[in-house]
Amino acid sequence: MAPTWRLHRLPSASPAIAVAARIAAILVALAFAGIVLAIGGANPLELASEVVDASFGSSFGLQDLGVLLIPLILTGLSVAVGQQIGAWNIGAEGQFYAGAFCTAAVGLFLPGPPVVILPVMFLAGLFGGAVWILIPTLARAYANVNELITTLLLNFVAILLVYYVSTSAWRDRTANSATARLSAEIPEFWGSIHWGLPIAVVLALIVAGVLAFSRWGYEVRLAGSNPSAAQYAGIPARRHLITVMLLSGAIAGLAGMLELAGTVHRLQGGISNNYGYLGIMVAVLARNSAIGVIFSAALMAFILNSGIILQTQGLTTSAVLAMTGLILFLTAIGDELAHYRIARDRA
Repeated sequence: MAPTWRLHRLPSASPAIAVAARIAAILVALAFAGIVLAIGGANPLELASEVVDASFGSSFGLQDLGVLLIPLILTGLSVAVGQQIGAWNIGAEGQFYAGAFCTAAVGLFLPGPPVVILPVMFLAGLFGGAVWILIPTLARAYANVNELITTLLLNFVAILLVYYVSTSAWRDRTANSATARLSAEIPEFWGSIHWGLPIAVVLALIVAGVLAFSRWGYEVRLAGSNPSAAQYAGIPARRHLITVMLLSGAIAGLAGMLELAGTVHRLQGGISNNYGYLGIMVAVLARNSAIGVIFSAALMAFILNSGIILQTQGLTTSAVLAMTGLILFLTAIGDELAHYRIARDRA
């Protein structure tokens, strides 16, 4: 019988094909967006040149990308860490706010020199994020309550808590709906980019190394991919679930601490700019790889910065959001198509 051709899905895609598929998807999305802009009377080539020049043609543009990159790496890493054991942490936004809240409490009310206060603020950010995910963690571990709902709902509580203290209890009378400036700040090393950037990158590399080369990382990955095999092997899946979810929340809380102490310096409503929700997309684009989070966060930072630049060129917010969604949508499709091959089947 003559061979037939079929589309087969492979369990994994080679890195080269995955990168090529992602680049092709981005180019298709940009081409489609350019056609739509041209129909609307805009010059897509001029806009693209303006975006590239504003983003990479000056130190100011590179600094903007670096500032966006810090929270995106950490929130993406937070979601990716939870996925290692099969847990969806949709609450990185709330944990971000909780970390910023605890950081502000230390920076506003604990006296002392910055060399002492900064490490305490660092620990407070980790603590705030871990505490905020504690209830969903215990509910999942001991009552099998879906963490999707519990982590998501706690986002609104954290956001409203920060709005309340920044506009009422902790409000600085000389500021507009914000607290006073923190007593300690993360120093900058190049323009507006502070030391939170190397901290985020190094943390992602450390997490990747621990997951890949430690016994704990192996057990976590096995418990996430095959719970039955993990149970048969005597792996303490519940204990690993609690540890991983608390680590996930702590990383998101650290993102809030670095954003507050390194970039904003005052606790205020809207401090996150949806970094927690964007971290979900960063993790998905990275396929939950701790190292891949660095690169997908860089892509997301460029997309966000491009949207800001395009708005200064007269495009509406709706058009920018539509193009951003299209790029992310086609990129996700490209990542999935990278797993498929056309192969011959013989009877």
